[in-house]
Amino acid sequence: YAFMMGHPGKKLLFMGQEYGQVHEWAENKALDWEDLEKPAHRQMQNYTKALIQLYKTHPALWKLDYDPDGFEWINCVEWEKSMVTFLRKSKKQEDTLVVICNFSDVAYEEELVGVPYAGKYKEILNSDAKEYGGTGVVNPRVKIAKKEETDDRPYTIKVKVAPLSVAIYSFTKTAAKTDGSYYFLCALKHFYMVCTKLKKILQHPPEHINKT
Repeated sequence: YAFMMGHPGKKLLFMGQEYGQVHEWAENKALDWEDLEKPAHRQMQNYTKALIQLYKTHPALWKLDYDPDGFEWINCVEWEKSMVTFLRKSKKQEDTLVVICNFSDVAYEEELVGVPYAGKYKEILNSDAKEYGGTGVVNPRVKIAKKEETDDRPYTIKVKVAPLSVAIYSFTKTAAKTDGSYYFLCALKHFYMVCTKLKKILQHPPEHINKT
């Protein structure tokens, strides 16, 4: 479901799929709403609700749905891991989403993922979260991109990847950092201005100073 929501194109869920109805749909009877009395089906319903809410509130998932600029592969060649990663984008950089899909039953504790921008990456949805019936292999802390090339991208984040899961990360741009030399030059400039002003005062002291 999360792969469908993350991938370009319009979405379709047939009735009953939102909570994982077991029996095949039949036109001559109602849905098996009693399934929702079971925790697994309620968790599936909550998961579907979260996906729909995510889709509605993140323009990168639909703003450029029919434009090639709205989708970009990060890595689609890791066949040995059965894993793909890609970007969803709008015209605004801050709308960028990173989608990590693991189609294998293997968990990865320290997976390196290439990202395009310096900044913070926050996991906003993980299909393996316990509230959706998963095992809880999630990333609660924000990831800061490091200046290190991975997947032909200039920056890298290190994440935990749950088995048979999809995780989606939002991007937040951080203010550019400056090194110590910048502050030293600012202080030096201020010191020069103070010295210049003091020199002028000593060369041409005010009248009240001359009288004293």
